[in-house]
Amino acid sequence: MPKPARAVFDNIFAFPPNRETLGATAYFIVKNDVNILLDCPAPDEENQQFLRDQGGVRWLLITHRGGIGKHVKEIQQTFGCEILIQEQEAYLLPGLTVTTFHKEFTLSPTSQVIWTPGHSPGSSCLYQGENGGILFTGRHLLPNRQGNPVPLRTSKTFHWRRQINSVNMLREVFTPETLQYICPGANTGFLRGKGAIAKAYEKLVQLDLDALLQAKPGL
Repeated sequence: MPKPARAVFDNIFAFPPNRETLGATAYFIVKNDVNILLDCPAPDEENQQFLRDQGGVRWLLITHRGGIGKHVKEIQQTFGCEILIQEQEAYLLPGLTVTTFHKEFTLSPTSQVIWTPGHSPGSSCLYQGENGGILFTGRHLLPNRQGNPVPLRTSKTFHWRRQINSVNMLREVFTPETLQYICPGANTGFLRGKGAIAKAYEKLVQLDLDALLQAKPGL
């Protein structure tokens, strides 16, 4: 029996990890008529019905190339949603109608997409201004075994220095008052039941970016 989506905040839900996207966690933000689905949840009927019960999907945001599930086309056809992806990775969705952006894209007065290249060429994050500021980071920042947000260098990392530069950019854009939580797009088991990483900005500032630059690729 598939597990249902669970509430992270009052209007934000996390789906169970999706095998199609190598265990990635998709999120759903319910916001009036601007419901936003971040990456692809598993294509089972329970997830589809949950999305219908919340009013459907207005936008499907792909945060990185690894967040593209096998059923993107079905999601668009079922809900009539727009697909948003950074312009460098739009070629991965041939035959679909997509909206692209370069550096930033505003989805609503409190929802903004930010290009954070490095993990992949079109890696991006979604900033949600409520609840003290929440950043949905895809695979750009993931929790380590201590539950702290870090960039992880793997054999598939597109450009490590750019990824580190993107982390530094986020530290310059936000403050402790505007960024209090991170919702990562994978490794959510390391959160040990917590829905998000708290004190997010404080933990970003604690990262030693010079030391991280020297990190060797993992698996």
